[in-house]
Amino acid sequence: MSARVVVLTAPRERGLTDTEIAAAGRHVDGDTPRRLGPASAEIATERSPDTARIAAALPAVDVNVVPAEGRRKRILIADMDSTMIPVECIDEIADFAGVKPQVAAITERAMQGELDFEGALRARVKLLEGLEEAVLARVHAERVSLNPGAAALVRTMRAAGAHTLLVSGGFTYFATRVAAEAGFAEARANVLLARDGRLTGHVAEPILGREAKLAALREAAAAMGVGPEAVLAVGDGANDLAMVEAAGLGVAYHPKPALAERADAVIRHSGLDALLALQGYAEDEIAGF
Repeated sequence: MSARVVVLTAPRERGLTDTEIAAAGRHVDGDTPRRLGPASAEIATERSPDTARIAAALPAVDVNVVPAEGRRKRILIADMDSTMIPVECIDEIADFAGVKPQVAAITERAMQGELDFEGALRARVKLLEGLEEAVLARVHAERVSLNPGAAALVRTMRAAGAHTLLVSGGFTYFATRVAAEAGFAEARANVLLARDGRLTGHVAEPILGREAKLAALREAAAAMGVGPEAVLAVGDGANDLAMVEAAGLGVAYHPKPALAERADAVIRHSGLDALLALQGYAEDEIAGF
C-alpha cells in the first residue's frame, strides 16, 4: 500500500489540542504525529487507518486521509455560494423580493441533486422579475462575507504558484467581488440580466452548471500543462459533483450528502484553511489571516 497521511483539522478559533492529536495517534499505526498549526496536525502511515474510530474519538475534529505523494496542488477551483461564502446569493436576493421561501426551497432541492440545476436556476430567476437591480449592491454589502479561511486558502496557494479559479452557478455580480476579496486570479459565473434598472427574470445562456464547472477544471489543467491529479476542487452541493470527482483532491465543504459521499475529503467542522492542511502546508507558510 502506498504511503498515506491522516490529516486532523478543527476550526481555527477552537484549535486542535495536544490531547486530541495524541488520541488520534493511538489509532494510527504510523509515524509520530506532526503539528502543522494551532488547528491542524498530520500522521504519516503505510497502513490503512480506521478513520471511523478516530472520528468517533474526536467528534469535533475533521479526520481525512490523503495520499502522501503529490499533495500540493497546482490549481484550485472552487464553488462560491455556501463554499467560499456562507450564503446562497440568489436566496438573499429573493428575500428582498419577498419570495425567499419559494426560491430557497428550489435551491435546496437543486443542491441535494433532486432537480436539474439549469431548470431550477431559470425557475428561481423568474421569481425575481421586476426587482430593482440596485438590490444586488445591498445583498453584497449586507449579506455576503468570506467563510473562515477562504482568503488564507486562496492567497497561500497563489503564493505557491497555483492558479486559482472561482466557478459559480450563481452570478457574476457577486463572483467578481468575492474573487477579488479572496484573492482569486479568475472568476466565472452566470450573468443575471437586467433592463432599465430592473431584473428581467432571465439569466444569460448558456448557464454555467455542473458540466461547465468540469469543463473549467479541464481547461485550467490544460493551460497549466498538468493533469486533473494536480487539481484541488472544493464545493458543497450536487452541482459541484463532476469537478470534485475529477480533481486529484476533491473536497466536500460543509456539504450536502450527495457530494459528501463521493468526495476524497470532507470538511464538516473546520474552515477552508483545512484544505491547506490537507496539502501539508505548515503555519509559517500560510498567508491571508
